[in-house]
Amino acid sequence: MQIGLLGKANVGKSTFFSAATEDFKAQIGDFPFTTIQPNVGIAYVSTTCACKHFKINHNNPLCISGIRFIPIKLIDVAGLVPGAHEGKGLGNQFLDDARQADMLIHVVDISGSTDIQGQHVSVGTHDPREDIKFVEEEFDYWFKQILEREWQKLSRDIEKKSTKLADEITTRFSGLGVKDNDVHEVLQSLGLLNKKPTGWDDSDITKFAQMLRKKTKPMLIAANKADLCKDLDITNEIHKNREIVNCSAETELILKKAAKANLIDYIPGNEKFVINKNVDISPQQKNALNLVENLLSKLNSTGIETVLNSAAFRVLKLIVVFPVEDETKLSNKDGQVLPDAKLLPENATAKDLAETIHQDIAKGFLHAIDAKTKQRIGADHQLKNGDVIKIVSSLSRR
Repeated sequence: MQIGLLGKANVGKSTFFSAATEDFKAQIGDFPFTTIQPNVGIAYVSTTCACKHFKINHNNPLCISGIRFIPIKLIDVAGLVPGAHEGKGLGNQFLDDARQADMLIHVVDISGSTDIQGQHVSVGTHDPREDIKFVEEEFDYWFKQILEREWQKLSRDIEKKSTKLADEITTRFSGLGVKDNDVHEVLQSLGLLNKKPTGWDDSDITKFAQMLRKKTKPMLIAANKADLCKDLDITNEIHKNREIVNCSAETELILKKAAKANLIDYIPGNEKFVINKNVDISPQQKNALNLVENLLSKLNSTGIETVLNSAAFRVLKLIVVFPVEDETKLSNKDGQVLPDAKLLPENATAKDLAETIHQDIAKGFLHAIDAKTKQRIGADHQLKNGDVIKIVSSLSRR
């Protein structure tokens, strides 16, 4: 799964990226367009490991105290400014970098301490709702421009019945990962399936572009710098019609660095950390950790892991399935217990799981076994979150 980080300059995208991926080499700066080329790294979403269900202990670095961490690809792309769809700022590069993302996390300075251009202002003097609006509008304009290209020719060809409306629109958006069923559902919901394309007005094109963007590039708002925000009630208002999570990327980064230096014991997503015994902590470090404790008591966590989990499980509605090769020992052929965890769509089948493992295994699919119930299941069996599944195939992976 690939997630893109969006937002104007200086809202903390690069800090968020570093905190989520533990890549402290990412350039973090205090000026527009610090991020010129996209940073790509591995972040982790988390869920309850299947070891909890079976009440077993196993040695896996991605399972910590029964919490299973699953890797995803995270991309931090260049700063966005109003007019990006017209090529302003680094707009063209930004939009191109965001093409293949399954969804988008929009990092917003919820404290209102950066203006629309990403320049510093006094806390609370800028309305972060303006940032949310302009980023959504930039993507809507982008989708609309793609649709409007050669629209007259496209509409004439469709009316001559030489091609189908959904097929032609899907072709134009194929570079963004848009599928035929996405286009069909939007056309149907707007009542445009039976309306002649030559009869579409600007309102029809605008509404279609907006709905297709929401469906195929869903956004989650990461309300960053929540520790600096004077009134967090603003997030409750935004939450009425958008997914939003309060967070502090800088605080998470401090915790990750402290944990990496073995100063503290910290599990991402937790609301507490423990200072390790027999370690020397300087007064400056102690003061920083005291400030972190105060923030955690205010927000319950830094929010970074919550943002990632919300993206995967609330917005994309993914499930986690654990494939094994031995359903009795819950292991692979090397004896590793619960060696892997796969993120799949909520309606995924046993055959879909096989395809994520290897095409040959899917091609030779015979049946699967649910390790929890010991029952044999077929190719079309719909999987559930937390399932532990063995695939039985006539072909092994090459």
